[in-house]
Amino acid sequence: MKRILLSACLSMIGTIAVAEGSTVYTFDGSFDDATFSVENAIVGPGLVIDYVSHTGEMLARTAEDVGSDVDLFAAADIFVFCSASLSREVMEADPMNIAYCPYGVFVAERDGDVMIGYRNYPEGEMQKVQSLLDDIVQEALGE
Repeated sequence: MKRILLSACLSMIGTIAVAEGSTVYTFDGSFDDATFSVENAIVGPGLVIDYVSHTGEMLARTAEDVGSDVDLFAAADIFVFCSASLSREVMEADPMNIAYCPYGVFVAERDGDVMIGYRNYPEGEMQKVQSLLDDIVQEALGE
């Protein structure tokens, strides 16, 4: 009964899945709309996108070269960026938090479903970064 209730609640607020190491939300719209929304959600509060990795294109382009015929994504991009103030804060707490910078939000389309997500971070100071990433994704989802 609890599982059914949880499923019903999640369907009302959008689908979320916590895969090992990442948090993923279903986007109600096209891949292009999702990438536009993510880009705006990152630059809106003044963050700068350093790079957009077109991971889906790379995987499609190199599949034959690595001996694969698996079509992983119809499209997949990763938006790479940093927050100077937040990065400084978490690295002043522990300089080895440099290992988690820069940060990324991905958009991917698979089997007709568009998803937006990010890598999960460890407990402690890095939860501030995870909160930022979730805020960005929530903005992109229109929540």
